[in-house]
Amino acid sequence: MLLFCQGCGNGLIVEEGQPCHCFACNTCPYVHNIAGKVTNWKYPKRKEVDDLLGGAAAWENVDSTAEPCPKCEHPCACFMQLQIRTADEPMTTFYKCCNEQCGPRWKD
Repeated sequence: MLLFCQGCGNGLIVEEGQPCHCFACNTCPYVHNIAGKVTNWKYPKRKEVDDLLGGAAAWENVDSTAEPCPKCEHPCACFMQLQIRTADEPMTTFYKCCNEQCGPRWKD
């Protein structure tokens, strides 16, 4: 929590006063006594995480290739390519097993 001086607008610092702690200005004689415990808690809202691959709809019109599935050894896999790193790096290829009962995803 940052408080500002009412006289000059500078930031206040915490000093030990005689009866209690106080907020004081370094440039002018402004002093504000602290009567009780000063706490201020703010919890930011969490953002929803977007699906990197676009969800199930992104896999509807993709091509297939002869890449065997690491789980069920199905000989065919669907794939899509995305540029997820910098432009000087190659595109990342994401695969999904064409077997409807299996369906794992992996990347190359």
